[in-house]
Amino acid sequence: MKDLWVSISGALAQQKKVETIANNVANANTPGFKKDDLAFKEELAVLNRGYTDIDLPNKEWAPEDFYRSYGAENSHVGIQGTYTNHKQGQLRPTKNPLDLALNGPGFFEVLTPGGVRFTRRGTFTINNDGKLVTDQGHPVLTKFQMPQGLKLKELAAQGSKIPQPNERLVDMNAKGQITVNNFGEVFRGDQQIAELSVVEFKDLHALRKEGSSYYINANIGNMKGETGNTTVQQGYVEQSNVNAIQEMSELIRAHRHFESIQRVIKAYDNVVGREVNDIAKF
Repeated sequence: MKDLWVSISGALAQQKKVETIANNVANANTPGFKKDDLAFKEELAVLNRGYTDIDLPNKEWAPEDFYRSYGAENSHVGIQGTYTNHKQGQLRPTKNPLDLALNGPGFFEVLTPGGVRFTRRGTFTINNDGKLVTDQGHPVLTKFQMPQGLKLKELAAQGSKIPQPNERLVDMNAKGQITVNNFGEVFRGDQQIAELSVVEFKDLHALRKEGSSYYINANIGNMKGETGNTTVQQGYVEQSNVNAIQEMSELIRAHRHFESIQRVIKAYDNVVGREVNDIAKF
């Protein structure tokens, strides 16, 4: 019966792939969404061994001499993990001054009930308190101006007060037309009222998805301290980087693989059933 787990492991892997693709398709129109992909553990032995070793026996040949599996019949398919594809999405114009898109690898810094989170979903609004917030109602944060040449630990050692996230909210109560330049500086009329916090990371794959297009960064050392190359585009929204046609093709292919594996399991079940019935006759 242990051989049955080979095909079952493949079925479970394809099921996970179908679920991942389905989630990508469901978020094809979600602003700032980044698609997920799967990585599998199993590899073909020929990729490691090559084609040079013919390994023909100098004896009377048998079928097993020509079909060497190198233990593949006992192998299993496992999922190495799920990773996020952070490829840039297209920028769609909206003409809404509070719609902001990022062109580059950066993220907006926002404050949620669970703490500081990062997002590329720049569909912002102004709440009743005059603060700039996300479409989930979470405040957008301003940039923390670190004194040049100092680090957080050195700043704390000097007794300087490090501003808390709730002290870095964007106050939009000033009057005048709202303008945001490419550096994330926010103006009401001719007065600059804030500079948005746009953060870049050393390793994007270290970020963990939380939902609602939010990401968690567990390691503060993963944040780049210097100014990055990300620019802010006012009046635009970054679309999802999901290619719906490509994802649907992958979904159909995954379904076909799953159906093929199901037929293998059914065939194996029939063979085992016949063995049991035939043995019972003797």
